[in-house]
Amino acid sequence: MPTSSPLVLLVDDEPDILELLSLTLSRMGLKSETSVSVKDAIAKLNSRNFNLCLTDLRLPDGNGLEIVNFIQQSMPEIPVAVISAHGNMQAAIDAMKAGAFDFVSKPVDLKQLRALIESALALGTNTDRKYSNTSGPRLLGQSACIQKIREQIRKLARSMAPVYIHGESGTGKELVARLIHHNSPRRERPFIAVNSSAIPAELMESEFFGHRKGSFTGAVSDHPGLFQAAEGGTLFLDEIAELPLSMQAKLLRAIQERAIRPVGSHEELSFDCRILSATHQDLSSLVKSGKFREDLYYRINVIELDVPPLRARTEDIVELVEHILQLISGRNSIALPEITPDFYKKILSYSFPGNIRELENILERAVALGEGHTISADDLNFPLPELALHETAGPSGKPAENRPLPNESLDDFLLRIEREVVQQALEKHSFNKTRTAESLGISFRSFRYKLKKLSLD
Repeated sequence: MPTSSPLVLLVDDEPDILELLSLTLSRMGLKSETSVSVKDAIAKLNSRNFNLCLTDLRLPDGNGLEIVNFIQQSMPEIPVAVISAHGNMQAAIDAMKAGAFDFVSKPVDLKQLRALIESALALGTNTDRKYSNTSGPRLLGQSACIQKIREQIRKLARSMAPVYIHGESGTGKELVARLIHHNSPRRERPFIAVNSSAIPAELMESEFFGHRKGSFTGAVSDHPGLFQAAEGGTLFLDEIAELPLSMQAKLLRAIQERAIRPVGSHEELSFDCRILSATHQDLSSLVKSGKFREDLYYRINVIELDVPPLRARTEDIVELVEHILQLISGRNSIALPEITPDFYKKILSYSFPGNIRELENILERAVALGEGHTISADDLNFPLPELALHETAGPSGKPAENRPLPNESLDDFLLRIEREVVQQALEKHSFNKTRTAESLGISFRSFRYKLKKLSLD
């Protein structure tokens, strides 16, 4: 929080609310001014330098959205939050879509209000902080779509609005979520990522909300859930489409009430964490088919961010290849391999249905199979050679329909290929692990790890 006492503009036509807000701010060591109308609020915003604006949505001469829009257009560096009547969630969502930092419902929960104010004022200490691509998580590439995402991340980091990140598998949805968190005032607090499809249905409520000792067989102690683990930070719900309908209803209530009830507890616990979600599936289609709740969809999808497939940003592939090869070399303690010209010619012709994750697997295999310290086009054994870019992608970058696909997941397919390669190398060198590691161009330590991963040890 700034050393000089910040100034907050409070806009509401209810004297009791203004008194409560002013008293809360005073106890936090903050100064405040009050307004009871849109016209007066805009006049004060033009005459004073405020660090935060907190406005009701229903005002005698208009709507608080007018204040939100004015601030966004004239002084976007000022965070603005809205006060929403309980049950008027759509109005709060509309305000966040317009650029509001966050909202607080009436009757006002003072703990939530204080957390909101502290987060909003933390933005003021970082008004000159630009999106960084050199420290922390990195989003590589200079294509137009990646530059657009960087700008979206910068804006979204200044908000508490729920973000729905959509993109194919392997495009980097979790990385985008981490960057939103990393560039936000919550970056010093936890970032908790959970794959919704990896939690057994019978354990979901306990994992999300926690449980009390003795609440079920095996509950030998209190267990904090994911919402509590992410307190003050960000909770990233990956593959949210995999949640069963019963859990969707409980998640919706938790998000709306900003409170959870651990399994076996009779008390609700308020929480303060930002919700980001993602899936590779088409949520709108799932809503239409009744597999995903419409009310939850609109609650998590306040702002949608699309992560492009790799085939739509081929100009970034060279930079991605160089970066991934540096990581592989570092992990395996080997020299950075040299790349022949035909390597790039071949790799740039491929459509990468598995996106960046597939690129990483292909390069890992190419380094393992390469002769000496050089990798060439011959080392690029694409798992699906018929999926060349010129064969499968049209001008829009979308894959052609009816293309052949494996009968197993991409990760399983690549793992099977890698296992076969290592098995053949072991047989060729009479199962001498030292010579096999040398022939694959990796350190003995890395080779032992690989054997364990492939269940060949």
